[in-house]
Amino acid sequence: MSIDDAVTVAPVRQRPAGEPAPSVAAAWTDYLAAARQLDGVRRGAATAAAAQSRAVEAARAELTGVRARLAPQQARLRELGVPAISLAPTPPELTEAARAMVGGPAAVLAGLRRAQSWAEGADAALAARGAPHPAAWPPRWRNLLVYGPLALVVPVVQLVLFLTAGAGPVSVVALLVGLPMPAVAFAAGRVGVSRLFPPGPDGRWDHTPRLGLLTCLVPAVVVAAGIMLALLAG
Repeated sequence: MSIDDAVTVAPVRQRPAGEPAPSVAAAWTDYLAAARQLDGVRRGAATAAAAQSRAVEAARAELTGVRARLAPQQARLRELGVPAISLAPTPPELTEAARAMVGGPAAVLAGLRRAQSWAEGADAALAARGAPHPAAWPPRWRNLLVYGPLALVVPVVQLVLFLTAGAGPVSVVALLVGLPMPAVAFAAGRVGVSRLFPPGPDGRWDHTPRLGLLTCLVPAVVVAAGIMLALLAG
């Protein structure tokens, strides 16, 4: 069938004789009402999208803060002897967290804020334990407890021998024997750090080698220089 045949066959609705013509003012009113409704829907959608975007940004910032707070807490608990498996979420906890995330960015933000409050409570509980064990100290301070005494042993012995025997062969021998001792003290300190303190969260020990070298070297150099000057002057 051609287009002309379809036009010919299609019924044409005619207005009854008594029906009035449609009013232009009424059509314009309907158009304005539809336009206002559409604008309201558009504004509502834009407001909802902006609110969701703000919730996403706030959730990202909250997540960064929670991670920054949880990382040192995990390291602290590991140093206190808590097993790593106890610090990881269990499958039921992961399932519950995933179910809570279905609510969208607002639900995620609320969950992260609850986690932040729990982390603050954990900080308060850890702080209430009092002075932490040396194993929980920062690596520099706790390693200094090992390197320091080892670094002072030989210089103190040299100084005592010099004060006791004077500028004689004993002091010279003690000075010569003490020259390689900083390296021995540093090696013993690394072993002591590995034996006395637990590893970090990554399973490795932070031996702070620069601090160890300086701690073992400075006392030996100062005492050796003093004894050398005293021997030359004598």
